[in-house]
Amino acid sequence: MGGQPSSPLDKQQQQHLRGQVDILLRNFLPCYRGQLAASVLRKISIELGPQEPVGCQLLQSKKLPRVREHRGPLTQLQGHPPQWQPIFCVLRGDGRLEWFSHREEYENGDRPLGSTALTGYTVLTSQREYLRLLDALCPDSSGDHAQEEPDTLLEMPVSFPLFLQHPFRRHLCFSAATGEMQRAWRLALQGGIRLRGTVLQRSQAPAARAFLDAIRLYRQQQGHFGDDNVTLGSDAEVLTAVLMQELQPALRAQTLPSLRGAPRARAWAWTKLLDAVHAAVLAGASAGLRAFQPEKDELLVGLEKTIRPDADQMLRLRARVAGRLRAAVQGPLDSCLHRKVDAQLPPLTQTLLSTVEAELAAVQTLLTQGMGRLSRHLRGSPSGTQLRKEVYSFGEMPWDPELMQICYREAEQSQGRLGQLAAPFGFFGTQSLVFGAQDLAQQLMADAVATFLQLADQCLTTALDRDQAAQQLEKVRGRVLKKFQSDSGSARRQFIHGWLLGIFLPFVLSQLEPSCKAELSEFEGEVLAVGSPALTIEGIYEEVVRGVLLQRINGDVETEAQRGTCSRQPGSSTEIRPLCPLPPPGTLQS
Repeated sequence: MGGQPSSPLDKQQQQHLRGQVDILLRNFLPCYRGQLAASVLRKISIELGPQEPVGCQLLQSKKLPRVREHRGPLTQLQGHPPQWQPIFCVLRGDGRLEWFSHREEYENGDRPLGSTALTGYTVLTSQREYLRLLDALCPDSSGDHAQEEPDTLLEMPVSFPLFLQHPFRRHLCFSAATGEMQRAWRLALQGGIRLRGTVLQRSQAPAARAFLDAIRLYRQQQGHFGDDNVTLGSDAEVLTAVLMQELQPALRAQTLPSLRGAPRARAWAWTKLLDAVHAAVLAGASAGLRAFQPEKDELLVGLEKTIRPDADQMLRLRARVAGRLRAAVQGPLDSCLHRKVDAQLPPLTQTLLSTVEAELAAVQTLLTQGMGRLSRHLRGSPSGTQLRKEVYSFGEMPWDPELMQICYREAEQSQGRLGQLAAPFGFFGTQSLVFGAQDLAQQLMADAVATFLQLADQCLTTALDRDQAAQQLEKVRGRVLKKFQSDSGSARRQFIHGWLLGIFLPFVLSQLEPSCKAELSEFEGEVLAVGSPALTIEGIYEEVVRGVLLQRINGDVETEAQRGTCSRQPGSSTEIRPLCPLPPPGTLQS
């Protein structure tokens, strides 16, 4: 089979990639340092501001996000030429996939034949869909290559395929023995992909939020407004994806003409070359961030010491400049919102609301059914062993991929519609959005389960008979459902506001840049006089735009709520307040 280079990267190419990583870090790290400073000021501002009541009524689960380990026999397309070979596959709890020649090698603790972190992959179960994707990678415009050899790759039908596709890495092709095994693996792999992808979005650490904000600002400096799925993964993986996007056009132009063989053979070789480039870039980005870590730790300590004494003065200056800047840009900003945003905001709001409401309603249904089963088992006087099994099964509900898919599919089914509505605004991050909605469902389920188990443990004593114990569980169930309804209503609002800002804010900033950026120089001297990286005129300007846009979003969500699109929950409100689940970092706070 043609198309596979004997050595994907020579020394000169590796040296070139190291140079590209160094350039990326030199340009990105100043953005990161600035956002770390802004995060320290943000934290101090929250401490100095009025303390809001705690938003979450449910206990927060102490179990770390994970996927249930999944393992079993598969066949894999591998070798040169590629052939289907039996393997034993294992999905680890951290979302890493490993495969072995035989089950015994896994059980003996031997090294796997291969492994990969699932970050950025997509699972396909249609051979026809995968072949269309493969054909599009290396289109044969001249027709010359097709005559060299027949295109035999995946020419025979595969009954239960599992294709793992990645924009910058080699593809992995597996096949299951039955449709049931295929579905189980698909759900398990999707859980691992989501777990690896949302590690930064889930993080409450200020440095994680600062990193994502820095990525957004760095890309805006490169002229890339809008959002996509490049921010899925760890910090090193995100930087790698950013650079791979920049390198790929030139790499295609230099490499594709030299690949020989049938179109799919060339596509297969292309993905292997990309994988080698991705590995080299990832190694360089990881090393660069590790080298920056001591400086980052020292920087955060120093920023805390320098910013805190002057925080009041800085916040007053920020508010004063923001008021004057808003007056200067209000006209163009209102005009932009009226012409470009107002008409499209309601359908996006409605679609997001209906999606999240359906997902959280499914969570509540599963939670209610699970609590009801425990009550019935207790009332039915089961054996202690059986009851312990039921309690364990209930505690594992948030990590059961088959069960939680009932909730997750609500977001998956809306992905296409959301993508159509958001694409005109340069937003192509619907996979991140869907993952965020699924993480939200899993978090609320985990918190509700933890709350129920703790409250039940507190009220059930040996002095109670079965009927009394069942009655106590019914009371606990009612309390948990009220807490869940309150938290889910709050989380839904936070999620909707955050993602609407994530969709529209970069677009509005891009539209205003030609006309409003000139206004900033008038105020820059006053801000620069403070001499702190935590306060910049660009940051204040973005805060102004965000505030005005947020008013529009608040009004639209209120309108949809009054129309009945957003069902009221106990304690619900359209005001934004601190809540447990977080929206996309950098969207609600400056």
